[in-house]
Amino acid sequence: MATQHSRSAARLMMSPAVILLLGWMLVPLIMTLYFSFTDYRPVALPPTVAECCVGFENYVRFFTASAFMDSVWTTLIMVGGILAITVVGGILLAILLDQPMWGQGVVRILVIAPFFVMPTVSALVWKNMFMDPVNGLLTHLWEFFNATPINWLTDVPLFSIIMIVSWQWLPFATLILLTAIQSLDSEQLEAAEMDGAPAIKRFWYIILPHLARAITVVILIQTIFLLSIFAEIFVTTNGAFGTRTLTYLVYQRVLESQNVGLGSAGGILAVILANIVAIFLMRIVGKNLDA
Repeated sequence: MATQHSRSAARLMMSPAVILLLGWMLVPLIMTLYFSFTDYRPVALPPTVAECCVGFENYVRFFTASAFMDSVWTTLIMVGGILAITVVGGILLAILLDQPMWGQGVVRILVIAPFFVMPTVSALVWKNMFMDPVNGLLTHLWEFFNATPINWLTDVPLFSIIMIVSWQWLPFATLILLTAIQSLDSEQLEAAEMDGAPAIKRFWYIILPHLARAITVVILIQTIFLLSIFAEIFVTTNGAFGTRTLTYLVYQRVLESQNVGLGSAGGILAVILANIVAIFLMRIVGKNLDA
């Protein structure tokens, strides 16, 4: 049993790591909060003391701008579309990969391979190899069927980015759901099959309820990361054609408009919205995990 002396020694040894971790997290956040109340523009003349502290003006400007709500809706549509594709596709792929097949190990490695590709690289590959309006593989496929090729990144830009990001996140969902399926008691499925239950009913009443926890974990983790989609948009559309998310709007305010104060206010608003979504999802996950 640990004594008071050993517990004090443990706290003393852990304190440098805890202080370093808190500093690493809090210093950027405090600096962003400070700049959000100032009119800081690196390329402009230094502001006077009265102009420096603008109070909540940056928050009001960012929140009331028409681009703010558009970017929020774009972010939500992207996150919702990617979650729908990855969860449904992940379930189907997990069931398929759970079946005995020749070369099962190689197939599983090929399925999860896109998860290890950097977002910038995957966006470049999709943009130049698949979605190029002249030499892309999808263009040649459309022409093979005598159909008019689609300029993916200008005609259906939102759908194109959802496809690119889904391609990268689908292996993650598949891995989590495959692990959950493999933990399912096979005798339960065999008993249902012997009782004459068709495959759809076995999936709906046995497999899907068993995957509930894994699905909620996938939704939670992916949502947290997907709220900050940036690289795929920067590489493909540069925020044009209605693909500007909240993260990309903050980037434009900070770097393109050189308005650090306004961009910092947008960053703080993005953090608040992300935390609201995270708390909402955590409550769902908590209910499913306690069930």
